[in-house]
Amino acid sequence: MILSTKGRYGLKAVFELSLNYGEGPVSLKKISEKYDISENYLEQLFSKLKKNGYIETVRGAQGGYLLAKEPKEITVGMILRTLEGEITTSECLNREVCVRESICATRGIFEKIENSISNVIDNITLADMYEEHKNIIAEEKIKNEQKNLS
Repeated sequence: MILSTKGRYGLKAVFELSLNYGEGPVSLKKISEKYDISENYLEQLFSKLKKNGYIETVRGAQGGYLLAKEPKEITVGMILRTLEGEITTSECLNREVCVRESICATRGIFEKIENSISNVIDNITLADMYEEHKNIIAEEKIKNEQKNLS
Protein backbone atom coordinates (compact mmCIF):
# COMPACT_ATOMS: atom_id res chain seq x y z
CA MET A 1 0.00 0.00 0.00
CA ILE A 2 1.35 3.39 -1.02
CA LEU A 3 -0.11 6.65 0.22
CA SER A 4 -0.88 9.16 -2.50
CA THR A 5 0.55 12.66 -2.56
CA LYS A 6 -2.65 13.82 -0.86
CA GLY A 7 -1.79 11.91 2.28
CA ARG A 8 1.96 12.52 2.21
CA TYR A 9 1.83 16.22 1.39
CA GLY A 10 -1.19 16.86 3.59
CA LEU A 11 0.50 15.32 6.62
CA LYS A 12 3.66 17.38 6.00
CA ALA A 13 1.62 20.56 5.67
CA VAL A 14 -0.42 19.91 8.82
CA PHE A 15 2.78 19.02 10.67
CA GLU A 16 4.11 22.44 9.68
CA LEU A 17 1.04 23.99 11.29
CA SER A 18 1.77 22.01 14.44
CA LEU A 19 5.35 23.31 14.47
CA ASN A 20 3.88 26.81 14.55
CA TYR A 21 1.03 26.02 16.95
CA GLY A 22 0.25 28.98 19.20
CA GLU A 23 2.33 31.38 17.11
CA GLY A 24 -0.38 32.45 14.69
CA PRO A 25 -1.36 31.49 11.16
CA VAL A 26 1.06 30.05 8.62
CA SER A 27 0.82 31.12 4.99
CA LEU A 28 0.39 28.67 2.16
CA LYS A 29 3.39 30.29 0.53
CA LYS A 30 5.65 29.39 3.47
CA ILE A 31 4.49 25.75 3.46
CA SER A 32 4.67 25.59 -0.33
CA GLU A 33 8.26 26.83 -0.40
CA LYS A 34 9.46 24.70 2.51
CA TYR A 35 8.07 21.42 1.15
CA ASP A 36 8.03 22.23 -2.57
CA ILE A 37 4.29 21.67 -2.87
CA SER A 38 2.06 23.73 -5.16
CA GLU A 39 -0.03 26.35 -3.33
CA ASN A 40 -3.07 25.31 -5.39
CA TYR A 41 -2.65 21.71 -4.32
CA LEU A 42 -2.27 22.75 -0.68
CA GLU A 43 -5.48 24.77 -0.95
CA GLN A 44 -7.33 21.65 -2.11
CA LEU A 45 -5.93 19.59 0.76
CA PHE A 46 -6.61 22.28 3.35
CA SER A 47 -10.16 22.66 2.10
CA LYS A 48 -10.87 19.04 3.08
CA LEU A 49 -9.06 19.40 6.39
CA LYS A 50 -10.97 22.57 7.21
CA LYS A 51 -14.28 20.92 6.34
CA ASN A 52 -13.46 18.16 8.85
CA GLY A 53 -12.55 20.64 11.59
CA TYR A 54 -8.80 20.09 11.79
CA ILE A 55 -7.64 23.47 10.54
CA GLU A 56 -8.92 27.05 10.45
CA THR A 57 -8.22 29.96 8.14
CA VAL A 58 -7.39 33.52 9.02
CA ARG A 59 -8.00 36.12 6.32
CA GLY A 60 -5.97 39.23 5.69
CA ALA A 61 -2.38 40.27 5.12
CA GLN A 62 -1.11 38.35 8.15
CA GLY A 63 -3.52 35.49 7.52
CA GLY A 64 -3.00 31.86 6.75
CA TYR A 65 -3.86 28.53 8.30
CA LEU A 66 -3.66 27.15 11.80
CA LEU A 67 -4.69 24.06 13.67
CA ALA A 68 -8.27 24.10 14.96
CA LYS A 69 -7.31 21.74 17.81
CA GLU A 70 -4.25 21.16 19.93
CA PRO A 71 -1.60 18.95 18.27
CA LYS A 72 -2.15 16.28 20.94
CA GLU A 73 -5.79 15.99 19.81
CA ILE A 74 -5.06 15.28 16.14
CA THR A 75 -3.76 11.89 15.06
CA VAL A 76 -1.97 10.96 11.87
CA GLY A 77 -4.91 8.66 11.14
CA MET A 78 -7.38 11.56 11.25
CA ILE A 79 -5.39 13.49 8.67
CA LEU A 80 -4.71 10.52 6.39
CA ARG A 81 -8.30 9.30 6.41
CA THR A 82 -9.59 12.80 5.66
CA LEU A 83 -7.33 13.07 2.63
CA GLU A 84 -7.08 9.45 1.46
CA GLY A 85 -10.34 7.90 2.62
CA GLU A 86 -10.34 4.66 4.53
CA ILE A 87 -6.92 3.03 4.66
CA THR A 88 -7.09 -0.59 3.56
CA THR A 89 -4.63 -3.19 2.41
CA SER A 90 -7.03 -5.05 0.15
CA GLU A 91 -10.49 -4.66 -1.34
CA CYS A 92 -11.22 -8.21 -0.27
CA LEU A 93 -11.59 -7.08 3.34
CA ASN A 94 -14.86 -5.44 2.34
CA ARG A 95 -17.44 -8.21 2.82
CA GLU A 96 -19.60 -6.66 0.11
CA VAL A 97 -16.77 -7.12 -2.41
CA CYS A 98 -15.62 -10.59 -1.38
CA VAL A 99 -17.76 -13.31 0.10
CA ARG A 100 -15.05 -15.98 0.16
CA GLU A 101 -13.73 -15.25 3.64
CA SER A 102 -14.43 -18.79 4.85
CA ILE A 103 -12.03 -20.24 2.26
CA CYS A 104 -9.54 -17.37 1.92
CA ALA A 105 -5.99 -18.09 3.04
CA THR A 106 -4.84 -14.47 2.83
CA ARG A 107 -7.73 -12.53 4.34
CA GLY A 108 -6.49 -12.97 7.92
CA ILE A 109 -3.05 -11.68 6.95
CA PHE A 110 -4.53 -8.60 5.25
CA GLU A 111 -6.66 -7.93 8.34
CA LYS A 112 -3.59 -8.12 10.60
CA ILE A 113 -1.65 -5.76 8.35
CA GLU A 114 -4.56 -3.31 8.24
CA ASN A 115 -5.02 -3.47 12.02
CA SER A 116 -1.30 -2.83 12.55
CA ILE A 117 -1.35 0.19 10.26
CA SER A 118 -4.45 1.57 11.98
CA ASN A 119 -2.87 1.01 15.38
CA VAL A 120 0.16 3.06 14.39
CA ILE A 121 -1.59 5.95 12.66
CA ASP A 122 -4.35 6.20 15.26
CA ASN A 123 -1.90 6.37 18.15
CA ILE A 124 0.55 8.94 16.84
CA THR A 125 -0.50 12.54 17.31
CA LEU A 126 0.94 15.70 15.80
CA ALA A 127 2.40 16.38 19.25
CA ASP A 128 4.20 13.01 19.12
CA MET A 129 5.55 13.90 15.68
CA TYR A 130 6.79 17.24 17.07
CA GLU A 131 8.66 15.50 19.91
CA GLU A 132 10.25 13.04 17.49
CA HIS A 133 11.21 15.94 15.22
CA LYS A 134 12.88 17.74 18.15
CA ASN A 135 14.84 14.58 18.99
CA ILE A 136 16.03 14.18 15.40
CA ILE A 137 17.19 17.81 15.29
CA ALA A 138 19.00 17.39 18.62
CA GLU A 139 20.75 14.25 17.40
CA GLU A 140 21.81 15.97 14.18
CA LYS A 141 23.18 18.90 16.17
CA ILE A 142 25.24 16.56 18.35
CA LYS A 143 26.59 14.72 15.28
CA ASN A 144 27.54 18.00 13.64
CA GLU A 145 29.28 19.24 16.80
CA GLN A 146 31.21 15.98 17.10
CA LYS A 147 32.12 16.18 13.44
CA ASN A 148 33.42 19.74 13.89
CA LEU A 149 35.55 18.66 16.88
CA SER A 150 37.25 15.94 14.83
